Amino acid sequence: MAVVGAALCATAALPAQARAAGTPDPYAFAEDATRVDGMPSTTGAVMLAPGKTYRSSIREGGKLYYRLELGDGANAYVSATAVPRLGKAVGSAEGVKVTVQDANGHRCSSETARFGPTGSPHPVTAWASRQIGRDPYMCQEAGTYYVLVERVGTVTSSEGAQGTLGTQGSQGSRGTQGSPDGAWGLELGYVMEPLPKQAGSTSAPEVWNSASPAAVTGDAKRRRGGSSFTTASAVAQGVWEDTDGIRAGQTLYYRVPVDWGQQLYATAELGSSSSGDDGYVGNALVMSLYNPVRGFVDDATAGYDGRQRSADLDPLPPVRYDNRFARDDQMSGMRFAGWYYLAVHLGAPVADRFGDGPFGLTLRVRVTGSAAEGPGYLGTSDPVGVFEVTAEDQETAESGSVGGATGAGGTGGSGGGEESGTTGASDGAQGIGDDDTAMKLVAVTGIGTGSLLVLGLGVWTVVARRRTGVVAAEHGVAVRGPGHGAPRR
Repeated sequence: MAVVGAALCATAALPAQARAAGTPDPYAFAEDATRVDGMPSTTGAVMLAPGKTYRSSIREGGKLYYRLELGDGANAYVSATAVPRLGKAVGSAEGVKVTVQDANGHRCSSETARFGPTGSPHPVTAWASRQIGRDPYMCQEAGTYYVLVERVGTVTSSEGAQGTLGTQGSQGSRGTQGSPDGAWGLELGYVMEPLPKQAGSTSAPEVWNSASPAAVTGDAKRRRGGSSFTTASAVAQGVWEDTDGIRAGQTLYYRVPVDWGQQLYATAELGSSSSGDDGYVGNALVMSLYNPVRGFVDDATAGYDGRQRSADLDPLPPVRYDNRFARDDQMSGMRFAGWYYLAVHLGAPVADRFGDGPFGLTLRVRVTGSAAEGPGYLGTSDPVGVFEVTAEDQETAESGSVGGATGAGGTGGSGGGEESGTTGASDGAQGIGDDDTAMKLVAVTGIGTGSLLVLGLGVWTVVARRRTGVVAAEHGVAVRGPGHGAPRR
Protein backbone atom coordinates (compact mmCIF):
# COMPACT_ATOMS: atom_id res chain seq x y z
CA MET A 1 0.00 0.00 0.00
CA ALA A 2 2.90 2.32 0.64
CA VAL A 3 4.14 1.63 -2.88
CA VAL A 4 0.70 2.31 -4.33
CA GLY A 5 0.42 5.55 -2.40
CA ALA A 6 3.85 6.70 -3.51
CA ALA A 7 3.03 5.93 -7.13
CA LEU A 8 -0.23 7.86 -6.93
CA CYS A 9 1.59 10.82 -5.43
CA ALA A 10 4.14 10.67 -8.22
CA THR A 11 1.33 10.70 -10.77
CA ALA A 12 -0.25 13.70 -9.08
CA ALA A 13 3.06 15.53 -9.26
CA LEU A 14 3.28 15.29 -13.06
CA PRO A 15 2.98 18.55 -14.98
CA ALA A 16 -0.55 19.91 -14.95
CA GLN A 17 -0.59 20.27 -18.70
CA ALA A 18 0.08 16.56 -19.21
CA ARG A 19 -2.71 15.43 -16.91
CA ALA A 20 -5.25 18.24 -17.18
CA ALA A 21 -8.68 17.01 -18.15
CA GLY A 22 -9.90 18.34 -21.45
CA THR A 23 -6.48 19.45 -22.74
CA PRO A 24 -6.86 19.29 -26.53
CA ASP A 25 -4.51 17.11 -28.53
CA PRO A 26 -2.71 19.34 -31.03
CA TYR A 27 -2.83 16.93 -33.97
CA ALA A 28 -3.85 13.34 -34.72
CA PHE A 29 -1.14 11.98 -36.98
CA ALA A 30 -2.31 9.51 -39.64
CA GLU A 31 -2.36 6.01 -38.18
CA ASP A 32 -0.87 4.53 -41.36
CA ALA A 33 1.90 7.12 -41.70
CA THR A 34 5.35 5.70 -42.42
CA ARG A 35 8.09 7.07 -40.18
CA VAL A 36 11.03 8.52 -42.09
CA ASP A 37 14.13 10.55 -41.24
CA GLY A 38 14.84 13.64 -43.27
CA MET A 39 18.49 14.20 -44.19
CA PRO A 40 20.50 17.43 -43.76
CA SER A 41 21.76 16.97 -47.33
CA THR A 42 20.35 15.63 -50.58
CA THR A 43 22.92 12.84 -50.33
CA GLY A 44 21.20 9.79 -48.92
CA ALA A 45 17.75 11.41 -48.85
CA VAL A 46 14.99 8.82 -48.43
CA MET A 47 12.57 8.45 -51.34
CA LEU A 48 8.89 9.26 -50.82
CA ALA A 49 6.25 7.24 -52.68
CA PRO A 50 3.10 8.92 -54.04
CA GLY A 51 -0.17 8.16 -52.36
CA LYS A 52 1.39 7.68 -48.94
CA THR A 53 1.59 9.71 -45.75
CA TYR A 54 4.85 10.06 -43.84
CA ARG A 55 5.78 11.11 -40.35
CA SER A 56 9.01 12.82 -39.38
CA SER A 57 10.27 15.60 -37.11
CA ILE A 58 12.36 18.73 -37.46
CA ARG A 59 14.52 20.65 -35.02
CA GLU A 60 14.84 24.37 -34.59
CA GLY A 61 16.71 25.77 -37.57
CA GLY A 62 16.49 22.39 -39.26
CA LYS A 63 16.62 21.74 -43.00
CA LEU A 64 15.49 18.31 -44.13
CA TYR A 65 15.66 16.71 -47.58
CA TYR A 66 13.48 13.96 -49.02
CA ARG A 67 13.72 12.51 -52.53
CA LEU A 68 11.15 12.16 -55.33
CA GLU A 69 11.49 10.12 -58.53
CA LEU A 70 9.22 11.77 -61.12
CA GLY A 71 8.26 11.01 -64.68
CA ASP A 72 7.27 13.60 -67.26
CA GLY A 73 3.58 12.73 -67.36
CA ALA A 74 2.20 13.83 -63.99
CA ASN A 75 2.11 16.68 -61.49
CA ALA A 76 3.50 16.10 -58.00
CA TYR A 77 2.27 17.82 -54.82
CA VAL A 78 3.94 17.56 -51.42
CA SER A 79 2.60 19.07 -48.19
CA ALA A 80 4.18 19.34 -44.75
CA THR A 81 2.19 19.90 -41.56
CA ALA A 82 4.35 21.07 -38.65
CA VAL A 83 3.11 20.44 -35.12
CA PRO A 84 4.81 22.16 -32.16
CA ARG A 85 4.58 20.68 -28.70
CA LEU A 86 1.85 21.83 -26.36
CA GLY A 87 2.70 24.77 -24.16
CA LYS A 88 5.77 25.94 -26.11
CA ALA A 89 5.90 29.61 -27.13
CA VAL A 90 6.17 30.39 -30.83
CA GLY A 91 6.71 33.65 -32.66
CA SER A 92 4.25 34.94 -35.23
CA ALA A 93 6.97 34.79 -37.90
CA GLU A 94 7.95 31.20 -37.10
CA GLY A 95 6.73 28.43 -39.33
CA VAL A 96 7.60 25.83 -41.93
CA LYS A 97 8.71 26.22 -45.55
CA VAL A 98 8.39 23.55 -48.24
CA THR A 99 10.31 23.66 -51.54
CA VAL A 100 10.47 21.25 -54.47
CA GLN A 101 13.80 21.37 -56.36
CA ASP A 102 15.19 19.59 -59.39
CA ALA A 103 18.51 17.75 -59.43
CA ASN A 104 20.36 20.98 -60.29
CA GLY A 105 18.99 22.91 -57.33
CA HIS A 106 16.45 24.90 -59.36
CA ARG A 107 13.31 25.72 -57.42
CA CYS A 108 10.09 24.36 -58.91
CA SER A 109 7.85 25.99 -56.28
CA SER A 110 7.78 26.78 -52.58
CA GLU A 111 5.50 28.07 -49.84
CA THR A 112 5.90 29.18 -46.24
CA ALA A 113 3.25 28.78 -43.54
CA ARG A 114 3.64 30.82 -40.33
CA PHE A 115 1.86 30.77 -36.98
CA GLY A 116 0.70 34.35 -37.44
CA PRO A 117 -0.60 36.76 -34.84
CA THR A 118 -2.66 34.37 -32.71
CA GLY A 119 0.37 33.86 -30.48
CA SER A 120 -0.23 30.16 -29.92
CA PRO A 121 1.39 26.98 -31.24
CA HIS A 122 -0.85 25.03 -33.59
CA PRO A 123 -0.52 22.85 -36.70
CA VAL A 124 0.54 24.81 -39.80
CA THR A 125 0.70 23.39 -43.33
CA ALA A 126 2.65 24.43 -46.42
CA TRP A 127 2.83 22.83 -49.87
CA ALA A 128 4.97 22.80 -53.00
CA SER A 129 4.77 21.10 -56.39
CA ARG A 130 6.35 20.08 -59.67
CA GLN A 131 3.81 21.08 -62.31
CA ILE A 132 4.01 20.13 -65.97
CA GLY A 133 3.38 23.01 -68.38
CA ARG A 134 3.66 25.92 -65.96
CA ASP A 135 7.25 26.78 -66.90
CA PRO A 136 8.49 25.26 -70.18
CA TYR A 137 12.14 25.65 -69.15
CA MET A 138 12.14 24.48 -65.53
CA CYS A 139 11.26 21.26 -63.69
CA GLN A 140 9.71 19.53 -66.70
CA GLU A 141 12.00 16.55 -67.25
CA ALA A 142 11.73 13.13 -65.72
CA GLY A 143 14.29 12.36 -63.05
CA THR A 144 15.24 12.91 -59.43
CA TYR A 145 13.74 15.80 -57.48
CA TYR A 146 14.05 16.84 -53.85
CA VAL A 147 11.67 18.15 -51.20
CA LEU A 148 13.26 20.60 -48.76
CA VAL A 149 11.44 21.21 -45.48
CA GLU A 150 12.74 24.07 -43.30
CA ARG A 151 11.87 25.70 -40.00
CA VAL A 152 11.88 29.44 -40.55
CA GLY A 153 11.47 32.67 -38.65
CA THR A 154 13.10 31.72 -35.36
CA VAL A 155 14.91 34.72 -33.87
CA THR A 156 15.89 33.40 -30.45
CA SER A 157 15.45 29.99 -28.96
CA SER A 158 13.50 29.36 -25.79
CA GLU A 159 14.05 25.61 -26.07
CA GLY A 160 17.83 25.25 -25.86
CA ALA A 161 20.57 24.58 -28.35
CA GLN A 162 20.10 22.22 -31.25
CA GLY A 163 21.48 18.77 -30.50
CA THR A 164 23.71 16.67 -32.68
CA LEU A 165 22.35 14.58 -35.50
CA GLY A 166 22.05 10.83 -35.25
CA THR A 167 24.06 8.40 -37.30
CA GLN A 168 21.43 8.42 -40.02
CA GLY A 169 21.15 12.20 -40.18
CA SER A 170 17.82 12.19 -38.39
CA GLN A 171 16.47 15.46 -37.06
CA GLY A 172 15.05 13.62 -34.09
CA SER A 173 13.23 10.36 -34.66
CA ARG A 174 13.74 9.43 -31.01
CA GLY A 175 13.93 11.39 -27.81
CA THR A 176 12.35 14.56 -29.19
CA GLN A 177 9.45 14.89 -26.76
CA GLY A 178 10.96 17.09 -24.08
CA SER A 179 14.43 17.12 -25.64
CA PRO A 180 16.29 20.46 -25.59
CA ASP A 181 16.24 20.80 -29.38
CA GLY A 182 12.51 21.61 -29.35
CA ALA A 183 11.67 19.40 -32.32
CA TRP A 184 8.30 19.69 -34.08
CA GLY A 185 6.37 16.76 -35.45
CA LEU A 186 5.95 16.61 -39.23
CA GLU A 187 3.29 14.95 -41.34
CA LEU A 188 4.13 14.76 -45.04
CA GLY A 189 1.58 14.12 -47.78
CA TYR A 190 2.45 13.28 -51.40
CA VAL A 191 -0.10 13.20 -54.24
CA MET A 192 0.35 12.56 -57.95
CA GLU A 193 -2.05 14.13 -60.46
CA PRO A 194 -2.13 12.72 -64.02
CA LEU A 195 -2.15 15.04 -67.02
CA PRO A 196 -5.42 15.78 -68.85
CA LYS A 197 -6.29 13.87 -72.02
CA GLN A 198 -6.44 17.07 -74.02
CA ALA A 199 -4.35 20.18 -73.58
CA GLY A 200 -6.57 23.16 -72.83
CA SER A 201 -6.14 26.79 -71.95
CA THR A 202 -3.00 27.81 -70.09
CA SER A 203 -4.56 30.94 -68.60
CA ALA A 204 -6.97 31.29 -65.72
CA PRO A 205 -10.61 32.30 -66.29
CA GLU A 206 -11.07 36.06 -66.04
CA VAL A 207 -14.77 36.16 -65.19
CA TRP A 208 -16.54 34.42 -62.33
CA ASN A 209 -19.22 35.23 -59.76
CA SER A 210 -17.45 37.04 -56.91
CA ALA A 211 -20.59 38.17 -55.07
CA SER A 212 -21.16 36.88 -51.55
CA PRO A 213 -24.40 34.87 -51.23
CA ALA A 214 -26.80 35.15 -48.34
CA ALA A 215 -25.64 33.34 -45.24
CA VAL A 216 -26.98 29.84 -44.64
CA THR A 217 -29.66 29.87 -41.96
CA GLY A 218 -31.70 27.30 -40.09
CA ASP A 219 -31.27 25.00 -37.13
CA ALA A 220 -27.76 23.70 -36.66
CA LYS A 221 -26.86 20.04 -36.89
CA ARG A 222 -24.29 18.77 -34.47
CA ARG A 223 -20.89 17.49 -35.60
CA ARG A 224 -17.65 17.03 -33.72
CA GLY A 225 -14.54 18.42 -35.39
CA GLY A 226 -11.50 16.27 -35.96
CA SER A 227 -7.97 17.07 -34.84
CA SER A 228 -6.17 16.59 -38.18
CA PHE A 229 -6.64 16.22 -41.92
CA THR A 230 -7.15 12.47 -41.61
CA THR A 231 -9.74 12.78 -38.81
CA ALA A 232 -11.53 15.82 -40.26
CA SER A 233 -15.30 15.70 -39.78
CA ALA A 234 -17.30 15.61 -43.04
CA VAL A 235 -19.91 18.36 -43.49
CA ALA A 236 -22.13 19.41 -46.39
CA GLN A 237 -24.03 22.61 -47.10
CA GLY A 238 -25.80 23.72 -43.95
CA VAL A 239 -25.32 24.97 -40.41
CA TRP A 240 -23.11 22.85 -38.19
CA GLU A 241 -22.53 23.24 -34.46
CA ASP A 242 -19.53 21.53 -32.96
CA THR A 243 -20.63 18.99 -30.39
CA ASP A 244 -17.92 19.84 -27.86
CA GLY A 245 -17.12 23.42 -28.90
CA ILE A 246 -13.55 24.67 -29.23
CA ARG A 247 -10.99 25.39 -26.51
CA ALA A 248 -8.33 28.08 -26.42
CA GLY A 249 -5.28 26.80 -28.30
CA GLN A 250 -7.22 24.08 -30.11
CA THR A 251 -7.51 23.46 -33.87
CA LEU A 252 -10.51 21.62 -35.31
CA TYR A 253 -10.71 20.18 -38.83
CA TYR A 254 -13.71 19.73 -41.13
CA ARG A 255 -13.96 18.63 -44.78
CA VAL A 256 -16.41 19.58 -47.51
CA PRO A 257 -16.85 17.86 -50.92
CA VAL A 258 -16.63 20.43 -53.76
CA ASP A 259 -17.01 19.20 -57.34
CA TRP A 260 -15.80 20.69 -60.61
CA GLY A 261 -17.64 23.95 -61.34
CA GLN A 262 -18.85 24.48 -57.76
CA GLN A 263 -18.10 27.36 -55.38
CA LEU A 264 -17.49 27.07 -51.65
CA TYR A 265 -18.42 29.67 -49.05
CA ALA A 266 -17.77 29.25 -45.33
CA THR A 267 -18.21 31.19 -42.10
CA ALA A 268 -16.98 30.24 -38.62
CA GLU A 269 -18.85 31.75 -35.66
CA LEU A 270 -17.41 31.86 -32.15
CA GLY A 271 -20.08 31.96 -29.46
CA SER A 272 -20.30 34.56 -26.71
CA SER A 273 -18.41 33.99 -23.47
CA SER A 274 -20.19 33.05 -20.25
CA SER A 275 -17.22 33.96 -18.04
CA GLY A 276 -18.34 37.55 -17.49
CA ASP A 277 -14.81 38.81 -18.15
CA ASP A 278 -14.02 41.60 -20.54
CA GLY A 279 -11.14 42.70 -22.72
CA TYR A 280 -10.19 42.11 -26.33
CA VAL A 281 -8.01 39.59 -28.15
CA GLY A 282 -7.06 40.49 -31.70
CA ASN A 283 -6.95 37.70 -34.29
CA ALA A 284 -8.40 35.27 -31.80
CA LEU A 285 -10.18 33.06 -34.33
CA VAL A 286 -8.58 31.86 -37.58
CA MET A 287 -10.28 29.70 -40.21
CA SER A 288 -8.00 28.35 -42.97
CA LEU A 289 -9.05 26.61 -46.17
CA TYR A 290 -6.94 23.86 -47.78
CA ASN A 291 -7.54 22.06 -51.07
CA PRO A 292 -7.55 18.25 -51.62
CA VAL A 293 -3.73 18.05 -51.59
CA ARG A 294 -3.58 20.14 -48.39
CA GLY A 295 -2.54 23.22 -50.32
CA PHE A 296 -3.37 26.49 -48.57
CA VAL A 297 -6.07 28.50 -50.35
CA ASP A 298 -7.21 31.31 -48.05
CA ASP A 299 -7.99 32.22 -44.45
CA ALA A 300 -10.18 34.54 -42.41
CA THR A 301 -9.65 35.97 -38.92
CA ALA A 302 -11.72 37.60 -36.20
CA GLY A 303 -10.97 39.29 -32.88
CA TYR A 304 -12.85 38.45 -29.69
CA ASP A 305 -14.22 40.59 -26.88
CA GLY A 306 -16.51 38.08 -25.24
CA ARG A 307 -19.34 38.71 -27.67
CA GLN A 308 -20.14 36.40 -30.59
CA ARG A 309 -17.83 36.95 -33.56
CA SER A 310 -17.56 35.49 -37.05
CA ALA A 311 -14.84 34.97 -39.67
CA ASP A 312 -15.92 34.75 -43.33
CA LEU A 313 -13.84 33.48 -46.21
CA ASP A 314 -13.77 35.85 -49.17
CA PRO A 315 -15.71 34.62 -52.22
CA LEU A 316 -13.64 32.06 -54.10
CA PRO A 317 -13.89 31.09 -57.78
CA PRO A 318 -15.56 27.89 -58.97
CA VAL A 319 -13.33 24.84 -59.01
CA ARG A 320 -11.68 24.67 -62.44
CA TYR A 321 -8.59 22.98 -63.81
CA ASP A 322 -7.41 26.23 -65.44
CA ASN A 323 -7.36 28.07 -62.10
CA ARG A 324 -3.84 26.69 -61.57
CA PHE A 325 -2.49 29.22 -64.06
CA ALA A 326 -3.69 32.21 -62.01
CA ARG A 327 -1.13 34.44 -60.31
CA ASP A 328 -3.46 34.87 -57.35
CA ASP A 329 -2.84 32.15 -54.76
CA GLN A 330 -6.50 31.97 -53.71
CA MET A 331 -7.66 31.35 -57.25
CA SER A 332 -4.78 29.04 -58.06
CA GLY A 333 -5.60 26.90 -55.04
CA MET A 334 -9.12 26.15 -56.34
CA ARG A 335 -7.76 23.86 -59.06
CA PHE A 336 -9.09 20.46 -57.98
CA ALA A 337 -12.39 18.80 -57.28
CA GLY A 338 -12.46 16.74 -54.10
CA TRP A 339 -12.48 17.27 -50.36
CA TYR A 340 -11.63 20.77 -49.17
CA TYR A 341 -10.53 21.21 -45.56
CA LEU A 342 -11.50 23.89 -43.04
CA ALA A 343 -9.09 24.23 -40.11
CA VAL A 344 -10.46 26.41 -37.30
CA HIS A 345 -8.01 27.59 -34.63
CA LEU A 346 -8.77 29.51 -31.43
CA GLY A 347 -5.74 31.38 -30.13
CA ALA A 348 -4.31 30.43 -26.75
CA PRO A 349 -4.35 34.07 -25.49
CA VAL A 350 -8.15 33.86 -25.36
CA ALA A 351 -7.73 31.81 -22.18
CA ASP A 352 -6.01 34.71 -20.40
CA ARG A 353 -9.12 36.87 -20.58
CA PHE A 354 -12.04 34.51 -21.05
CA GLY A 355 -10.89 31.15 -19.75
CA ASP A 356 -10.01 27.92 -21.52
CA GLY A 357 -13.53 27.27 -22.73
CA PRO A 358 -14.99 25.39 -24.43
CA PHE A 359 -16.57 28.10 -26.54
CA GLY A 360 -19.45 27.49 -28.90
CA LEU A 361 -18.40 27.03 -32.54
CA THR A 362 -20.76 27.10 -35.51
CA LEU A 363 -19.91 26.61 -39.19
CA ARG A 364 -22.09 27.92 -42.01
CA VAL A 365 -21.21 26.17 -45.26
CA ARG A 366 -22.62 26.81 -48.71
CA VAL A 367 -21.73 24.99 -51.95
CA THR A 368 -23.26 26.57 -55.06
CA GLY A 369 -23.37 25.56 -58.70
CA SER A 370 -24.02 22.30 -60.48
CA ALA A 371 -21.29 19.71 -60.77
CA ALA A 372 -19.49 19.91 -64.13
CA GLU A 373 -17.28 17.57 -66.10
CA GLY A 374 -13.65 17.44 -65.05
CA PRO A 375 -10.61 17.76 -67.31
CA GLY A 376 -10.57 14.08 -68.21
CA TYR A 377 -7.34 12.63 -66.88
CA LEU A 378 -5.08 10.27 -68.81
CA GLY A 379 -4.68 8.01 -65.81
CA THR A 380 -5.61 7.76 -62.16
CA SER A 381 -4.39 9.85 -59.30
CA ASP A 382 -2.28 8.42 -56.51
CA PRO A 383 -3.97 7.94 -54.10
CA VAL A 384 -6.98 7.01 -56.20
CA GLY A 385 -10.03 9.27 -56.11
CA VAL A 386 -8.44 12.42 -54.70
CA PHE A 387 -9.73 14.66 -57.49
CA GLU A 388 -13.35 13.56 -57.69
CA VAL A 389 -16.56 13.75 -55.68
CA THR A 390 -18.67 10.61 -55.55
CA ALA A 391 -22.21 9.93 -54.39
CA GLU A 392 -20.66 8.23 -51.37
CA ASP A 393 -18.75 11.41 -50.56
CA GLN A 394 -21.96 13.42 -50.66
CA GLU A 395 -23.67 10.91 -48.40
CA THR A 396 -20.75 11.02 -46.00
CA ALA A 397 -20.94 14.81 -45.82
CA GLU A 398 -24.68 14.74 -45.19
CA SER A 399 -24.77 11.97 -42.63
CA GLY A 400 -21.32 12.14 -41.11
CA SER A 401 -20.87 8.43 -41.70
CA VAL A 402 -17.39 6.95 -41.81
CA GLY A 403 -15.41 6.71 -45.06
CA GLY A 404 -15.61 8.17 -48.54
CA ALA A 405 -12.64 10.55 -48.44
CA THR A 406 -9.10 10.34 -49.65
CA GLY A 407 -6.51 12.79 -48.42
CA ALA A 408 -3.11 14.07 -49.45
CA GLY A 409 -1.15 10.89 -49.36
CA GLY A 410 -3.52 8.33 -47.90
CA THR A 411 -7.09 7.46 -47.14
CA GLY A 412 -9.08 9.88 -45.07
CA GLY A 413 -10.01 9.21 -41.51
CA SER A 414 -13.52 8.82 -40.22
CA GLY A 415 -15.90 11.69 -40.30
CA GLY A 416 -16.92 13.30 -37.07
CA GLY A 417 -20.49 12.12 -37.22
CA GLU A 418 -23.48 13.57 -35.46
CA GLU A 419 -22.93 13.48 -31.72
CA SER A 420 -20.20 10.86 -32.06
CA GLY A 421 -17.30 12.11 -34.13
CA THR A 422 -13.63 11.64 -33.55
CA THR A 423 -11.37 14.12 -31.87
CA GLY A 424 -9.15 11.56 -30.25
CA ALA A 425 -5.61 11.47 -31.55
CA SER A 426 -3.96 8.52 -33.15
CA ASP A 427 -0.52 7.20 -32.25
CA GLY A 428 1.67 10.07 -31.26
CA ALA A 429 -1.06 12.68 -31.20
CA GLN A 430 0.73 14.64 -28.52
CA GLY A 431 2.22 16.65 -31.31
CA ILE A 432 5.76 15.46 -31.76
CA GLY A 433 7.18 13.41 -34.57
CA ASP A 434 8.69 10.08 -33.57
CA ASP A 435 8.93 9.91 -29.82
CA ASP A 436 7.24 7.49 -27.45
CA THR A 437 7.61 9.63 -24.32
CA ALA A 438 4.22 11.25 -24.79
CA MET A 439 2.48 7.89 -25.05
CA LYS A 440 4.32 6.64 -21.99
CA LEU A 441 3.22 9.73 -20.13
CA VAL A 442 -0.34 9.10 -21.17
CA ALA A 443 0.02 5.52 -19.97
CA VAL A 444 1.26 6.69 -16.58
CA THR A 445 -1.32 9.43 -16.14
CA GLY A 446 -4.30 7.60 -17.60
CA ILE A 447 -4.02 3.83 -17.71
CA GLY A 448 -1.40 3.82 -14.98
CA THR A 449 -3.58 5.68 -12.52
CA GLY A 450 -6.47 3.29 -13.10
CA SER A 451 -4.18 0.29 -12.84
CA LEU A 452 -2.73 1.56 -9.58
CA LEU A 453 -6.21 2.00 -8.15
CA VAL A 454 -7.11 -1.53 -9.21
CA LEU A 455 -3.84 -2.75 -7.69
CA GLY A 456 -4.68 -0.98 -4.45
CA LEU A 457 -8.10 -2.61 -4.34
CA GLY A 458 -6.45 -5.94 -5.07
CA VAL A 459 -4.07 -5.50 -2.15
CA TRP A 460 -6.93 -4.62 0.14
CA THR A 461 -8.84 -7.67 -1.09
CA VAL A 462 -5.91 -9.99 -0.44
CA VAL A 463 -5.44 -8.57 3.04
CA ALA A 464 -9.13 -8.90 3.78
CA ARG A 465 -9.22 -12.50 2.53
CA ARG A 466 -6.18 -13.44 4.57
CA ARG A 467 -7.79 -11.98 7.65
CA THR A 468 -11.02 -13.79 6.80
CA GLY A 469 -9.09 -17.03 6.26
CA VAL A 470 -7.44 -16.69 9.62
CA VAL A 471 -10.75 -16.13 11.34
CA ALA A 472 -12.38 -18.99 9.40
CA ALA A 473 -9.57 -21.36 10.25
CA GLU A 474 -9.93 -20.51 13.88
CA HIS A 475 -13.66 -21.34 13.70
CA GLY A 476 -13.52 -24.24 11.22
CA VAL A 477 -15.41 -22.42 8.43
CA ALA A 478 -14.61 -23.04 4.70
CA VAL A 479 -14.01 -19.97 2.51
CA ARG A 480 -14.56 -19.96 -1.34
CA GLY A 481 -11.85 -18.71 -3.57
CA PRO A 482 -12.32 -16.55 -6.66
CA GLY A 483 -14.60 -17.96 -9.34
CA HIS A 484 -17.10 -19.41 -6.95
CA GLY A 485 -20.40 -17.65 -7.11
CA ALA A 486 -19.11 -14.61 -9.04
CA PRO A 487 -17.58 -14.13 -12.53
CA ARG A 488 -13.92 -13.24 -12.85
CA ARG A 489 -13.05 -9.70 -13.98
